This record gives sequence, structure tokens and C-alpha cells, in this order.
Amino acid sequence: MGNGGGPVGAEAGEQPHGAAVVADGFGLKGPRGWAFRKVTFRAEPGSLVAIEGPSGSGRTCLLLALTGRMRAKEGHAEVGGLPLPRRMAAVRRISALGQVPGVNELDPAFTVAEHLRERALLQRRFDGSVRALLRRPGTRAAETRARIEEAVAAAGLDLDALPKGGRTSVRDLERLEALRLSIALALIGRPRLLAVDDTDLKLSDAARTEVWELLRSLTASGTTVLAVCSEAPEDALRITTLAAEEVGEPEASEEHEAPEAPEKTETPEAPEAPGKTRADRTGTGTETGTDTDTDTDTTASTTEEGADDALAETGRS
Repeated sequence: MGNGGGPVGAEAGEQPHGAAVVADGFGLKGPRGWAFRKVTFRAEPGSLVAIEGPSGSGRTCLLLALTGRMRAKEGHAEVGGLPLPRRMAAVRRISALGQVPGVNELDPAFTVAEHLRERALLQRRFDGSVRALLRRPGTRAAETRARIEEAVAAAGLDLDALPKGGRTSVRDLERLEALRLSIALALIGRPRLLAVDDTDLKLSDAARTEVWELLRSLTASGTTVLAVCSEAPEDALRITTLAAEEVGEPEASEEHEAPEAPEKTETPEAPEAPGKTRADRTGTGTETGTDTDTDTDTTASTTEEGADDALAETGRS
């Protein structure tokens, strides 16, 4: 395993952005073997951490475990001083996911604007203070627009360059623009830790360069970034996961059965939701090239219930 050692939109009074991430002998075991094991590293706040390794080596599992979406079985980790797995719900509240296949995929029928508005409304409803909820509707609407504009700008998503602007459907987006949209949705929650899966999947060399420049700009603003990739840039803290047969679990060497998918929290209906409704918000399809072990060992206790966690799989919990 690899070893190593003022956010966008931060408001006065908020706790400092950028969450330190520490892992010591961290491991997650599924029904027939270890998804990953013996992960040890330390990342300071505002670090760019690249998780690389062969497909099926537990990269996505590690990403989900470090953001409080999956329960580790061995060792321990801390995110922003919050211990895992004991404080998983608290870690979800300070972290956010970009798109992860089978966990929080974009709805291809929704437009870019609808995705952004829905996320902002959910964020305001379940993460806002009581004082914020008592503000005038016009004030709340202006704050929602400002938060969306801020996240879109930070993600480098140029709405005017899209075929139909904000009315462009997700199915019509190029891979790079879909990735920018998923990052913008995550940034609406102003997370201390941003996790991005399949960072360089199906991208040209030029597009990969753009994505890494984007992620570096987020770390420069103070946000810690975890990024799953096939090839990490030289300036990133590189964490390398191992294939199943290399982690010391004999039963996983011949046939590695993917552990169960992380429990998803049903997204409540937003008070001012867009005109469309989703038939299925949390699809279970997988994308070619993603880790075969994205579905990881978890139990009913992995995702804690309650309104606090209503955003757990919409990118910010």
C-alpha cells in the first residue's frame, strides 16, 4: 500500500475547510475476501489524494469507506478528527461524493439546471439552520441561486457552452461535462472532503489534464480531495490498492464475489422540486471500466437512519 503524509464559499463562522484524512491498517472485508487491506497514510487538510490500482483492487470501496458510506472491518481511520467506523454519519455530513456508479448516478432524463436546483433545495431543507428556514422566500431563493452559481463556477462548468444551456439533458453531456456537473452538485454542500470516482475514465489526455487542474484548484481553496484514478499525477499523495490475491486472503484468490452494495438513503421530495419526478433516483447499473468491487461489504448498520442523513447518497450528508 502507498504511504504518505478558505474553501469555495466559506462563510464567516464556519469551521475551517479541508479535513485531514488518516488511515492506519484500514481494511474492508466482503463475504469471500478483502476488498482492500493494510491501507496506511496521512493527508493534511487541502491535500490531493489519488487512489490508484488495478480494476477490482478496492479503489472505489476505499473511497466509500473513507467518506463514511461503507463500514471498515480492520484498522481505523479519521476524517477531520472523526473516527471511522464509529462516526460514519458525522463523516458523511462533512464529505461529498461526485458521481459513483450504483450509488448516486446522475439521472439521464434530468436537465443540468434541474439537477442543480434539486440539490440546492435538498441542501437548504435538510442542512440549513432554523434561522435560514425562517428567512423570506425571496431571500432564500437568492441564496439558492448564489450557491448554485458558486458551485458551477468552482467546478468549471460553463452552462452557456452546453448545447441547450442549463436545459441540456444529462444524456447529452460529454463525459468531461458530466464529471464537472457531478462535482458541482457535490460542492453545493460546501464539503470539507470531496470524493471523486473514476476521475480519468474515458477521457482524452487533454481532458484528464483539465480534470486534475480543476481538482488542484479545489485543494488550493482548502478542500481535501480524494480521487480514484488509473494513473495518479506526480504531485498527488498516491495510495495504491492491491489486487485481491495480494492482500493475504486465500478464499478471495480464485473468485472474488463483490460484497453487497452500500445501503442507500431514499431522497425525500424537495419542497420546490422541478416539474419532473424520477422513477428511480438510485440506479444500480454499472459503467464499463469501474471497479468490479464497487459493491462492498456492508450491513443494515452501515447507513444510519434519520433526517440528518437524507442527503447521504445525493452527494452531501
